[in-house]
Amino acid sequence: MKFRISDSDARKKFSDAGVVLHTFIKIIDGFPLHYVQTGNDSFPTLLFIHGSPGSWDAFQNYLMDSGLLKHYRIISIDRPGFGYSDFGNAMNLSQQAAIISAWMDSIQNKKPFIIIGHSFGGPLAVKLAAAKPDNTKALVILAGSLDPVAENPEKWRPVLFRTPLNYLVPGALRPSNKELWYLKMDLKGMSNDYKKVTCPVFILHGTKDMLVPYSNVAYAKKMFTKSAMITVTTFENENHFIVWTREKEITDLLMKLSSQQ
Repeated sequence: MKFRISDSDARKKFSDAGVVLHTFIKIIDGFPLHYVQTGNDSFPTLLFIHGSPGSWDAFQNYLMDSGLLKHYRIISIDRPGFGYSDFGNAMNLSQQAAIISAWMDSIQNKKPFIIIGHSFGGPLAVKLAAAKPDNTKALVILAGSLDPVAENPEKWRPVLFRTPLNYLVPGALRPSNKELWYLKMDLKGMSNDYKKVTCPVFILHGTKDMLVPYSNVAYAKKMFTKSAMITVTTFENENHFIVWTREKEITDLLMKLSSQQ
């Protein structure tokens, strides 16, 4: 259970849908970061960041979307420790952000980024927008885990870090278990990151999210004090998996952003 698809299988799947998928592994400060790309290299970038566990293919429908492809270079990454980015070796938020931020510099095409993060990818997206304020057009948070008070790591998680018990945890759940245990502490240290985010922020969340409570929305609105604009979209009776259940609404938002200067 590794929550990933091979590059060859992915390229075939996209080819069958009439879309060219490019797959890459770029070494950043000795770390192998795996990512995929569709669309035109000269367009602004949609950067998708998955949750925990997961991999780039959580966003494959967006990478194939004919409307988005007309306006964006679309990229989805395997976060450090997941997919094909040094699978199994978890990092905290700051470590992940440092690697991804350096990678963003390496792929810069002089066009802005729109950064989209789901679940655990939400706070990571915040850190990236904070690190790149001059090159981030918008920040989109999908059911993002932002509020440290809402994070209640289970007491049994530390036990699973101990060898050999850690190796009894299957596949992608091992790095997920580790990074989620440290998430509460990571979130507490993000106050300065929020103050550095100046772009418009779009928060989308379901009221019936049992994994990342809707209360995260109020916390986010309080913390983004320097943002040009904060827009909240509430999905009544919707759960945590709005990436898939609300794909149309998310795609419509991204299309709308493509027409804004």
